[in-house]
Amino acid sequence: MHEEVPALTATPLLETRSLTKEFRGFRAVSGVDLAVERGTIHALVGPNGAGKTTLFNLLTGFLTPTSGTVHFDGHDITGKAPEQIAPLGIARSFQITSLFEAMTLQEHLELALASPTGLANQWWRSVARLSRFRKRSLELLDQVGLADRAGAPASSLAYGQKRALELAIAMALDPKLLLLDEPTAGMGLEDVDRTIGLVKSLSAGRTVVFVDHNMHVVGSLADRVTVLQSGQVLAEGPYDQVRADERVITAYLGAVHE
Repeated sequence: MHEEVPALTATPLLETRSLTKEFRGFRAVSGVDLAVERGTIHALVGPNGAGKTTLFNLLTGFLTPTSGTVHFDGHDITGKAPEQIAPLGIARSFQITSLFEAMTLQEHLELALASPTGLANQWWRSVARLSRFRKRSLELLDQVGLADRAGAPASSLAYGQKRALELAIAMALDPKLLLLDEPTAGMGLEDVDRTIGLVKSLSAGRTVVFVDHNMHVVGSLADRVTVLQSGQVLAEGPYDQVRADERVITAYLGAVHE
């Protein structure tokens, strides 16, 4: 975990106020007030159906709230589309890998680095022009331990390596806020521990919000934990405090944490 957590009196980097999302009368998220402090790693946890994924999609613009607001770094981003939110400094890594299997790792990174410049939209005509991003792409691959696979196609990667590549792609945008959706889902223990170390290293100088069912991951990474149940905040605080909360034990942690 981060050694120094900014004072909670500072203006949050990400904040929601009374955030609500209804689907045909069903409230998946109900009046959620969330404050993510700058420079912290913040976990969203809860039992299945708690509203974690819906909340995550509201934060990233993949869903529009029924009511309430989302603020990021002084901007009201409520209802904005993902492509409008990303340039403000938010990058998201998905639970399900979405890579171009035939493209090399380096090509993935060059495209990601080119996206803010508009070159990525013409990549089929200007592959040579993407070479300007070669050095940075190799640096990013090195950060996630994949520099030696730069010229390999994405299809050749093991599952954990694909998730590491996705992290590198997200980092190509140099985000202020990195959002990770189940970063260790489907991984074996070795890959889980490697990913924990990777997220710790990538979190330096930025803020991370992640959803994960693995409480070993949450306990290893999170400075602060928000527990959701039935679309509402059940508890929030440091991991050790939250895991000892009787309401949380009853709702979730006691059933899965040894």
